[in-house]
Amino acid sequence: MAALWKAYQRLMARHPWKVQIFTAGALVGAGDVISQQLVERRGLAGHNGRRTLKMMTVGFCFVGPVIGSWYQVLDRLVPAKTKVAALQKMLLDQGGFAPCFLGCFLAVVGTLNGLSVEENWSKIKRDYKDTLITNYYIWPAVQVVNFYFVPLNYRLVVVQCVAILFNSYLSWKTNQL
Repeated sequence: MAALWKAYQRLMARHPWKVQIFTAGALVGAGDVISQQLVERRGLAGHNGRRTLKMMTVGFCFVGPVIGSWYQVLDRLVPAKTKVAALQKMLLDQGGFAPCFLGCFLAVVGTLNGLSVEENWSKIKRDYKDTLITNYYIWPAVQVVNFYFVPLNYRLVVVQCVAILFNSYLSWKTNQL
């Protein structure tokens, strides 16, 4: 395990952006697998591989780039590394970014699921509040720790590791048609 971590760190040092995006996609996909197998109890025969690939694509093309870029912007807005700065970053993240990000996430997945504009809007109106409330149960504490202790290049990885459970919830929530 230590050898894998060292290899990951070497890759992160050489290609931080690519590694962060790959990690986000893989972990969003892992969240979907957990959702299908443990939450929905589909079994291997009932597993929807296409859905997992779709969720991985969302991770590669949306989650990774958007959250990775947001963390860079956030570090420029609040450059200090104090406890107060970590709290300020969390408040900006959870008060400004998270509500927008989750709405966009729901819209992107709805679109990829083939929903019409009207169906997608109806689903967003139905699911957004629950999704945001669930977000607030998990992320404020995680983000304060993340912003205070974790170097910028590793924040997306830490968040995506914690997010495996949240990704499972999002996958289940967004794929209920």
